Amino acid sequence: MWRRVTSLSSFLTSPSRSFLLNPNQEAYGQRICKSLCTDGGKSGSGGFFSRDHCPYIAFVLGGPGSGKGTQCTKIVENFGFTHLSAGDLLRKEITSDSKDGSMIFQMIKEGNIVPSEVTVKLLQKAISLSENNKFLIDGFPRTEENRISYERIIGAEPNMVLFFHCPEEEMIKRVLNRNEGRIDDNEETVKARLNVFRGLSLPVVNYYAAKGKLHKINGTGSEEEIFERVKPIFAALRYFGI
Repeated sequence: MWRRVTSLSSFLTSPSRSFLLNPNQEAYGQRICKSLCTDGGKSGSGGFFSRDHCPYIAFVLGGPGSGKGTQCTKIVENFGFTHLSAGDLLRKEITSDSKDGSMIFQMIKEGNIVPSEVTVKLLQKAISLSENNKFLIDGFPRTEENRISYERIIGAEPNMVLFFHCPEEEMIKRVLNRNEGRIDDNEETVKARLNVFRGLSLPVVNYYAAKGKLHKINGTGSEEEIFERVKPIFAALRYFGI
């Protein structure tokens, strides 16, 4: 799967690519090469992935208003990844009139948490039905229990994890200004969601940081400024044939 690295520097500055990286971006791209040269952290045989079916998986994490959804769209447009949102998959299943959809609807209606296994199996199904072989999984895992369920069912860790870090004041401002008409887009509920993220999701971020899989992205600035920080990571991936 991996191409032997001969000169990443020449690749990152090659005019034949869809964009050029400045010297700082090039240096960052070279620093991440070691972490990209992995087998995806397989956790054993018998899982969903196999030698013949081994997609590249990137988790995308960040608090509400961190900009991860916007950046996922840009990554899809520029680097050909498929974007999978756990929330979107759950909502799609609810409208499918399936047995699982009815169960998910009832659990949400009663204020219960949908079991991690259900979400993981929806992700598994979406990956298996796709003709693509590289995926951004947005907003999952949210908890350590989510993470453990994913790795147990899939039988592998993600290849890498993007974490969009942004000051909470900025995230609150973004959510309140985005005018999407969501009933939970008010300051009180946004602060509550940030508290949940801090308590439940940051341990997941710290876990993958300790594993050497985390790429922390400065999420401040304009959409384009943030994407300039994302580009070197995916330019390096492209060099390795991903």
